[in-house]
Amino acid sequence: MTIKSLIRTIPHYPKEGVQFRDITTLLKDPLGLKVTVDELFKRYENQRIDKVIGIESRGFMVGTPLAYRLGVGFVPIRKQGKLPAETLGHDYELEYGSDRVEIHVDAIEKGERILLVDDIIATGGTAIAAAALIKKLGGELVECAVIIDLINLGGRKRLQDKGYSLFALCEFEGD
Repeated sequence: MTIKSLIRTIPHYPKEGVQFRDITTLLKDPLGLKVTVDELFKRYENQRIDKVIGIESRGFMVGTPLAYRLGVGFVPIRKQGKLPAETLGHDYELEYGSDRVEIHVDAIEKGERILLVDDIIATGGTAIAAAALIKKLGGELVECAVIIDLINLGGRKRLQDKGYSLFALCEFEGD
């Protein structure tokens, strides 16, 4: 069993020509979920991480159990209008248009070391927006960790060009 083998590909979703990588098949498999969280835990267990931040919504699914394993808090970054208290937002472009993400203004203490988690990196727009929010609140982004890197879409390079590191559990070519 490999993590990659448990990820389902759905052709032409959400639009024609896109090969959607669906992690729900990975997450529903008890061993798949365990291996995913354990592999990320092994990478970060000996690093100083103060909080794990997950990007809505699939970043919550892996980020929360990872934060638990690391013994740190979890913070959500959500789409506009979903958080109840005062927020800071950042607009960004993504492969299907544009969007905005937000974080509570009291989510990060200045100088905290943050691990950013999501299911996938495609063009990098969402991760770069999340990193900008972390920086604006005074956090230090240790790394961005994802399950899947869609290597042909350039997200890794865009993150690296901004000075951020990316770790991916597996890679897929194509859209």
